[in-house]
This record gives sequence, structure tokens and C-alpha cells, in this order.
Amino acid sequence: FRVLINFWLLSHSDSKLSAQSPSRRRLNLSLSLSLSAMEARILQSSSCCFSSLNTAFSSGSVNRYRFSSIASSPKPLSISFPQRTRTTRARAPFVLSMSKKDDGTEKDDDTESLTYKDSGVDIDAGTELVRRIAKMAPGIGGFGGLFPLGDSFLVAGTDGVGTKLKLAFETGIHDTIGIDLVAMSVNDIITSGARPLFFLDYFATSRLDVDLAEKVIKGIVDGCGQSNCALLGGETAEMPDFYAEGEYDLSGFAVGIVKKEAVINGKNIVAGDVLIGLPSSGVHSNGFSLVRKVVARSGLSLKDELPGGSGTLGGALMEPTVIYVNQVLDFISKGGVKGLAHITGGGFTDNIPRVLPDGLGAVIHTDAWELPPLFKWIQQSGSIEDSEMRRTFNLGIGMVMVVTPEAASRILGEAKKGDYVAYRIGEVIDGEGVSYQ
Repeated sequence: FRVLINFWLLSHSDSKLSAQSPSRRRLNLSLSLSLSAMEARILQSSSCCFSSLNTAFSSGSVNRYRFSSIASSPKPLSISFPQRTRTTRARAPFVLSMSKKDDGTEKDDDTESLTYKDSGVDIDAGTELVRRIAKMAPGIGGFGGLFPLGDSFLVAGTDGVGTKLKLAFETGIHDTIGIDLVAMSVNDIITSGARPLFFLDYFATSRLDVDLAEKVIKGIVDGCGQSNCALLGGETAEMPDFYAEGEYDLSGFAVGIVKKEAVINGKNIVAGDVLIGLPSSGVHSNGFSLVRKVVARSGLSLKDELPGGSGTLGGALMEPTVIYVNQVLDFISKGGVKGLAHITGGGFTDNIPRVLPDGLGAVIHTDAWELPPLFKWIQQSGSIEDSEMRRTFNLGIGMVMVVTPEAASRILGEAKKGDYVAYRIGEVIDGEGVSYQ
């Protein structure tokens, strides 16, 4: 595996840029080391990336940061991270409709119902593009891509954080957006049962603000720490006139590994299996084009209190995405997990069917968990119909596991003890499609 990494580094070594090229930064690593040693160095502190910051300007390019050689350690390190504590409270029924419609009608006001498509995002167009790409590259379409390597698969995923970045610019909250970036990719690859190995990032801006970039990359380091994976490298592109002043864009790339016999692909799912939902921290990193339309319509400032919630609206919207890596891998190790759906773009409507075999569907019990105040406010302020909410947002559930009834009993039993929060949100049924009760 190290040979592959070294080959990658050699093939991506810095090259001289033409005078017209934007300034770029690339992380250079001396890889006379094991992955576990790199992991240890990366995770020692959230500031480790900056302790060896080296800004040597030459030939129009800048090295973002450089790690000197690190003593190799053949023995894998076991690094544990404190679990986020959650408080449990009495649950009110999850009632999605404050606006109704969708043929439960009502909606006597004249307020136009907002949709994701109206805000500029066409999920159907994205689905069509994937369908066309699949003709050229068969096998594409899962949460992560699998590459065979001996008795294992490398599982890769890539993602960004969408227009949540716009809210980062408006709120000035930049130190957690990197957590979102890591979460979007590692949460995808664990749906195959893969343990994340390493992460790379791409940071692009019109003019490099070093202090701001440091905050962003600190979040990426924090996210890698929560995922037990190494931040191997990154690219910083400074592109004048391409981005608005003070704005930037992010992309992330994660690679994990899983034994071939341990791959989770949903093919063993049967009717009667149980759907377990793990709570989200909020909107996570999908649906923000619609959220921003709702905020504009509502007349509220991001500094205003969230109606029905605690804290500001901006703080609630910028809450970082939950990284499910440690929790999900623990569930997998105990057995009974057959399928996993990361609830991102497409919401419940598009993501749950992705893990179900042909001929099977699911029923979701909408009273199984309480709809968080943030989603209630979004639906009410945007007059958004139930079907649009379900296809755009996670509605308080960021990861759905399809498990055996026995595993469900174990997981829910541990949840009752207060070890974590999990909900039985539905079951697998004969017949395709997802219905809501």
C-alpha cells in the first residue's frame, strides 16, 4: 500500500507553472514512514499542520506546508477520541406538516411553496448525469467507489460542502467548515464498511488570506482526527478574478479500506430487516441553496435567535456535520449490519432506495423521532411541502442502517442505557419504494 502512495506522490510532484497559471500550493511529504506514524503526527494536535508551515515563494508557486521525514513505526497506533455527549429529552411526535399539501391539502395562505429546484438545484438533472456517466464508466453510482487490492477493496469518495460556504462567509465561522468537508466523504465510504485511511483537500480562493485558510484547514485536521484518518496532502489554488473577494471553495477526497468478504452492499437485505436512524446535528451540508432562500424570505438575520430552538439561527445552520465513522464501525464489528445510507443530497427519498435490493422497499414511521426545531422553522418559513422536505433534507437523521432484528434489539437496548441516541425508524418490506406512516 505504501508503494501505491509513493507512486502517487511521484506522479503528482510539483511542476513548474507557466506565467499565466494561478499560484498553487502542494503538500510535500517525505514518505520514509508508515501510515500509522503519519497518523500519529497528524493527530497529535489540531495545530500540527501549521507548526511546520513553510512559505517559500518561488517561480509563482508556494508550498502550503511541508512535513519533514517522520520516524517510521511498524506497529499500528491505537488512537481513541472522546465521544460527543448528547442529552436525552422527551420526544414529541415527528409531524412534518405545518404547511401540508402533497394532497393532504390545506395551505390556505397565499405564500408560494419553495422548492430546491426553484433555488437553483435540480436533483433530477444530477440523477440524469449519473445515469449518462454510468454508460461510460459502469459501476459508478454508489456512495463510494471500490478498487480491488489483494484481499481488500480501497473505497474512495469525494465531495464538497455546497453553499454552506456562503453562510460561513456571512457568519465568519470558518473553523468548523473543514469538519463538514471531511464528514461528507468519510461518511460516504463507511457505508461500504470501509475504515478511512487518509484524506486530501482542495482549497481555492481569489487571494490567499493565510489566517482564514489556517482556520479552515484546522477544521479539516479536526475532522480527520474524529475519523481516525491521516491528512496526507492538499492543494491550495489562488485564482485572481475567478472567485469573489474573500470567498473560497473546498473539495475533499477520502480513501478507506475493507476486506472483500466484509464489504457491506445491501445484497443480503430481506423483508423484515429493521431501519435504525442515527441523529444528525442539523442540516449538515446539503440543502443550503434552499435554506438561503428561506432565510431571505423569513426576514430573520443569522444573528437572530432560532425560533423554537436555542442559540442563533446562524449557529444552528453552521453546526458541523456529524462524523459517524467510529460509531458505525463499532456497530459493524458486532454484526448484523446489512446496509447503510448516508442521508445527503436527495434526502430520504433518494438515498434509502440506493441500499435496497430490487423488489424491496421501506416504510418509515415518522413518529419515531422528533423533528428538530430547525427543520420545523425551515418548512414553515418556506411553506415547503412534505415531499420536498424529504427529498432535500435529512430531517434529523443523518445515517440510516439496515440491520437484522437481533442487531436492532441490541442497538436499541444500548441506546436506552444512554450510550448513544438511535431510533427504530422503519422496516424493509416487499415491493419497491419508500412510504411514510
